[in-house]
Amino acid sequence: MGVYDKLNLTMLCDFYELTMGNGYFENGYKDRICYFDVFFRKCPDGGGFAIAAGLEQIAQYIQELHFSEEDIAYLRGRNLFTEGFLEYLKDFRFTGDIWAVPEGTPIFPNEPIMTIRAPAIQAQLIETFILLSINHQSLIATKANRVVRAAQGRTVLEFGSRRAQGADAAILGARAAYIGGCNGTACTISDQLFGVYAGGTMAHAWVQMFDTELDAFKAYCKMYPNNATLLVDTYDTLNSGVPNAIRAFNEVLKPMGITKCGIRLDSGDMAYLSRKARKMLDDAGWTDCKISVSNSLDEYLIADLLHQGAQIDMFGVGERLITARSEPVFGGVYKLCAVEQEDGSVLPKIKISENVGKITTPHYKKFYRFYGNDTGKAIADYLCVYDETVDDSGELEIFDPEATWKTKTVYDFTAKEMLVPIFKNGELVYKFPTLDEVRAYCLQQVDTLWDEVKRFDNPHTYYVDLSQKLWDIKYGLLKNRKKK
Repeated sequence: MGVYDKLNLTMLCDFYELTMGNGYFENGYKDRICYFDVFFRKCPDGGGFAIAAGLEQIAQYIQELHFSEEDIAYLRGRNLFTEGFLEYLKDFRFTGDIWAVPEGTPIFPNEPIMTIRAPAIQAQLIETFILLSINHQSLIATKANRVVRAAQGRTVLEFGSRRAQGADAAILGARAAYIGGCNGTACTISDQLFGVYAGGTMAHAWVQMFDTELDAFKAYCKMYPNNATLLVDTYDTLNSGVPNAIRAFNEVLKPMGITKCGIRLDSGDMAYLSRKARKMLDDAGWTDCKISVSNSLDEYLIADLLHQGAQIDMFGVGERLITARSEPVFGGVYKLCAVEQEDGSVLPKIKISENVGKITTPHYKKFYRFYGNDTGKAIADYLCVYDETVDDSGELEIFDPEATWKTKTVYDFTAKEMLVPIFKNGELVYKFPTLDEVRAYCLQQVDTLWDEVKRFDNPHTYYVDLSQKLWDIKYGLLKNRKKK
């Protein structure tokens, strides 16, 4: 693997995290406990929600944090770091606490999807890897969920490895797409590593390799009689491809008593060709033959194809899924929200910007999701200070997130705390579910959202509210900062 054999992912950090760490060490802050929130500011593609993913890889990274002799020698060679700091790094490990929403959870802007409590150097150092893991996998899981919902129950496979931006993007992208609802992948190693079912059919090269299209189809049916899906658009879909596929099915599969088979379209007018192919297959008695399509698909194209009456059973979605081509940046951020003082009290911190959307919500927080007892649907998310609790036995007034003068009263609801402990004192305390369990949880949780929130265009804004106590703290800090 070359360079990959030498990688210590502890060094996968922005260089300023190390220079700040050195500064914290020399200024007496190395043991100061601080709190960082991970959150994002807007949903990709103008959607109403996103899907959290990437947590398991973060946990693996945290457990393996260390600096090797080679790493320290490199840092010493930069002539920027003190010997005291380099000595400190020799025994470096994570000793803090982490809370996060489970993978597969629908998430909304400006709520903490992960909170880190740790000594300053540790908390600062892990920023880059946490963000790259969450930003990538959450982006792909979110896109995959949109594609899967557009397919309206039809099978969706992730087909994008060859267009992914690097090996990790292909491998972990397939994992994230599975969490978002895809049924499988074309990426073999993702099956090997994670159990994401890998499958495929054939390339045009297979058809071109044989003297005739029919020879290619018959050979494939003989090789894989129980999984024969034939690519019918190499030469002429309706005049040769589909007729030759029917002939191969008749001559090879029918004598075996096999009726399960398929064809794939990879070019042309998918709506028109799939309707014509469906009729040809049905007229020939191959009513169980499935039609799959590929070729630069996304949620909008899939929705349009089905609206036009396309006869499609399976979608293979590649580049526009694995790269989230329509909006390829998730935009998660990592911001300091509080520090602990010597007496153990928590001091809230706020970042202020002329861009109002970049003003942070301070303090060590937790958040609840409210579910209506009558519908099971999610009503709102409620951010509060860590020492607050929610009484869901009565009524609660929450604010409209876009108009603070407008309130809504919620009642007959169940409050669920969303952040769960992942690390405690540096030890992993969370038992990770299987990937199949994560995928099932994701689909179940998405089903708790109202259809208005799940619209692709102009979705309803989901409530993410602050408790009165947290609201007062935030705006108190803003007022005091203005005075200064």
